[in-house]
Amino acid sequence: MVILFLKRADPSLRGELSRWMIEPQAGVFVGNISALVRDKLWDYVREEAPQAGAMMLYGAQTEQGFTVRCAGDDTRRPRDFDGLTLVEYAREPIPGR
Repeated sequence: MVILFLKRADPSLRGELSRWMIEPQAGVFVGNISALVRDKLWDYVREEAPQAGAMMLYGAQTEQGFTVRCAGDDTRRPRDFDGLTLVEYAREPIPGR
């Protein structure tokens, strides 16, 4: 299962993603897609909306059972802490992303 969160995304990007996943709430996409489709959609999101904040979670062979990817200008960033993924929160957007 893949969960994708988008902030400030264009309707065209949301429409493209809805071809592969459902959007149960604005900016939240959920789907059971292959790793190839997941990676291609992630590349598409990063190319089409560099200003939009995006976070993707999907199942993986880790201690927690999932992996987190982030892109764009956002206030949350995953941090590895001894093999566990924690989310760092900044009041202002984190520079260099």
